[in-house]
Amino acid sequence: MTVATLPPLPTSLQWLNTAAPPELAQRGRLTAVAFVNVGSTWSIQRLHDLQLLCARHPQRLRALAVHVPRFDHEREGRRVLKRVHRLGIRMPLALDTDWVAWQRLGLRAWPTVLLVDGAGQVVARIEGDGPPAELDAPVQAFLETAPSMLEEDETPAPGRVREPESPLLFPVGLAVNDQYLYIADSGHNRVLECTHGGRIIRQFGTGDEGFMDGNVGLGAFRRPHGLALLREMLYVADTGNHAIRRINLRSGDIDTLCGSGRRGAPKEGPVQDPRSVSLDTPRAVAVTADHLHIALAGDNRIWTFELGRAQLTFRAGSGELAVRDGIGAMAAFAQPVALAGVQQKLYVCDAAGSAIRAMQLRENSVQTLVGQGAWEFGHADGARAIAQLQEPQAIALDPDAPLLWIADSGNDRLRSLRLGGGELSSHLLPQPLHGPAGLAVGAGAVWIADTDAHAVLRVEPKTGAMLLVPIGE
Repeated sequence: MTVATLPPLPTSLQWLNTAAPPELAQRGRLTAVAFVNVGSTWSIQRLHDLQLLCARHPQRLRALAVHVPRFDHEREGRRVLKRVHRLGIRMPLALDTDWVAWQRLGLRAWPTVLLVDGAGQVVARIEGDGPPAELDAPVQAFLETAPSMLEEDETPAPGRVREPESPLLFPVGLAVNDQYLYIADSGHNRVLECTHGGRIIRQFGTGDEGFMDGNVGLGAFRRPHGLALLREMLYVADTGNHAIRRINLRSGDIDTLCGSGRRGAPKEGPVQDPRSVSLDTPRAVAVTADHLHIALAGDNRIWTFELGRAQLTFRAGSGELAVRDGIGAMAAFAQPVALAGVQQKLYVCDAAGSAIRAMQLRENSVQTLVGQGAWEFGHADGARAIAQLQEPQAIALDPDAPLLWIADSGNDRLRSLRLGGGELSSHLLPQPLHGPAGLAVGAGAVWIADTDAHAVLRVEPKTGAMLLVPIGE
């Protein structure tokens, strides 16, 4: 339905980081009310766009967010706050647990932004995942015509989640070899090289948000995520910079393989200038031979960067958020966030689809191993036809067994899928996990990034024994 005047938001909304519900209309100001899902890449990108706009117009524009859950675990306010804190979102946030506001306003898509003027009138309604200009144009039109009769801004300041003092802040991607453990310490905007016992050997990235190549002391990342290790090179999905970076482990130098620092649609072809290539929210990388495979969560596609000749090639995905098998662009992914590759096969973890997919690299054919559809999720072991996951965030191949390990983040479980037609199993651990979003297998162990607990765990797969890896100097 078309909304002329925004009605009061339902009293059933749970405001997670403010003491009181904010007023929706303030004279002389424009209020952006964003209805989002915090697990959606598109929603998070829109919230980042809004934060940038608010920073440009601090006296005239303010933003509020209403999270509408997709998964069961997203109905827990504590987990929702952890997610937005990890992703750098700082604005008043409400939880619409039962979709009351969504239905009352007749909303149809994540994200939807309603721009409300000082009289409570909806002056623009922006649906879906579009460029920042879709937001900027109606904001500029309002600023040019509306009088600047400002009242004091009475919007409650959002409280920050106070995370414990720890060497790690929301660790995600992991990689391991016989000597070292590598950790994408996303909240600290850096990548760590550690011993298996947890002693930090080197830090890559200054720790400040940035997009800078250079040596150990100069390079900078922005919310790095997936890692892939190949001999003396560590490849990084630098998610916040929409770029793929490379760390030369011999010299410590950081450079960019492709990515402009801004979100955009990639194009196939030779990469002559790495900073001229656009990517859309790269979340994962995996290496097979001299091919670096890239999962773009923002465009729901898989791409390959050929390391030998610096060329970007499209592999599969229509761009639609769906779980559909097929070849190349006939297939569809639902927010691919993790990859694992071996020889001519690539395994893909679909977060929004709660699915595990397999892609044959020779013909780019995609087959679903676990998962029944974009809205089907749960927790069920057993045969693939009945097995269920809930928003998995990471996968890793076991080098010693035909197993694919899975960080089933929505269920806070460690799962494994026996390859070759086997079943999905859960592994009982001596303590619960907390939003795990990274996995690696090597050196005789399964390594877990226990993301919301700011920790890395080591699990012995034969005994199930689990140890906290004490990361530190």
